[in-house]
Amino acid sequence: MSESTTPLDSLFSPHASLAARGIFDIVRRGVQIAQKTVKDSPQDKLIDILMTLLSGAQSLVQINTLLRSDRALQQSVGRQRCSEQSVAQQTLDAATSENVDQMQQVLTTLFRQHSQTASHPYRSDWLILDVDLTGMPCGKKAEKSTKGYFSQHRSRRGRKPRRVLASQYGEIVVDALYPGNTLLLGALPSLIEMAEQVLASTPFKRKHTIIRLDAGGGSVASLNSLLSRGYAVVSKDYSAQRVSRLVKSVTQWVDDPQQPDRQVGWVREQSLDYVRPVRRLAVRSKSSKGRWQSAVLLFAGLDDHDILTLTGEPLLSDEATIMRAFLHFYDQRGGGIETSFSEDKSGLGITKRNKKRFEAQRLLMLSGTLAHNLLIWSRRWLCQTSPEQAGRLRQYGIKRMLRDLYQISGILSFDKRGRLRVITLQSASSLAKLMLVPLRQLLAPSSIVVILDKT
Repeated sequence: MSESTTPLDSLFSPHASLAARGIFDIVRRGVQIAQKTVKDSPQDKLIDILMTLLSGAQSLVQINTLLRSDRALQQSVGRQRCSEQSVAQQTLDAATSENVDQMQQVLTTLFRQHSQTASHPYRSDWLILDVDLTGMPCGKKAEKSTKGYFSQHRSRRGRKPRRVLASQYGEIVVDALYPGNTLLLGALPSLIEMAEQVLASTPFKRKHTIIRLDAGGGSVASLNSLLSRGYAVVSKDYSAQRVSRLVKSVTQWVDDPQQPDRQVGWVREQSLDYVRPVRRLAVRSKSSKGRWQSAVLLFAGLDDHDILTLTGEPLLSDEATIMRAFLHFYDQRGGGIETSFSEDKSGLGITKRNKKRFEAQRLLMLSGTLAHNLLIWSRRWLCQTSPEQAGRLRQYGIKRMLRDLYQISGILSFDKRGRLRVITLQSASSLAKLMLVPLRQLLAPSSIVVILDKT
């Protein structure tokens, strides 16, 4: 009597569109945490943490509720089971500074392989790196939790992540964690050094790279450090007293139509404080009480042609348009690094998971960095495979990708060796129809079939 056999093992997954992300082997090989294996290796528990973040979890406790119940998703990344959340957290607690360095090396390797930044055309275009920090409030018993300024919490305790972002591409070059009382001035040299290592920096690359930062890094010493290394720099002046003096040398103020009650004008006072020539633009705006509030922006290594090209203004613009172009180029920080922090807070919940040990928090932060870059890269891959859908897909930020694109339910079918062969997406989902063609073309080289059906 012959027995019937089922060629494929099919399992339901509420995150079917998230399956088949095949870059986790490098994490398994690259991070070696000194912790004994009972049921799950430390490397497998790191994969569980990363997959939980990509599943849209706001807390690691959701390993139990999101990932453990999704056998299909586990199998798609080479896992036959899922660790319990408390055990996964113990792995983070066992991390050392050496493990953090290993994770950083994993991020660097993946960044060089997959990022657009790594292949940026320096000869024809500027690379823009935005540098900034955000607050991560936590309890006073957390290691290196210190009092400092936190938005909406002026005098509470916490830590502060610093970030270097390649703004044209939305890719995180560096994420680093510091005590809550560390200023950007103190962290800037180490951040730039780490960014140079990731980008395999050379004098030619630095000459065609713009470092853009706010007043927190705008001291004369820190800017001279960047200028002496060949970077073009866009910054806000650090000294309030110097700003008060410089705005008095402005002879002509020009209105900014984009923001009522805001004006700009060139600073006429010359400066010999900087190691390279700089141009300074004063900005003033009226407060709610009708008083002028002023700031001074500094530009080095950039001429009118560069700024007009970067902002999309005509090259034959008048002086007023040129001044506004310089101002608006600085304003674009808000749509770059500040938006990236906002998206990661709402989408990946980067400020909602705090570990008592500092190295554990650093490793958890880098897992969030990897999740951010994976989402940015996957959006680009999907856009490249389906140009007709690219316009809509590009509109999806981190939160919408996690909440909508990667939470399409369906059936994952595996062969006898446990390899993913078929992804069946729920046909009732309108987003499944959006993802169908891009996923088909993206996964075709791996011999994975993507179809729509009632599941």
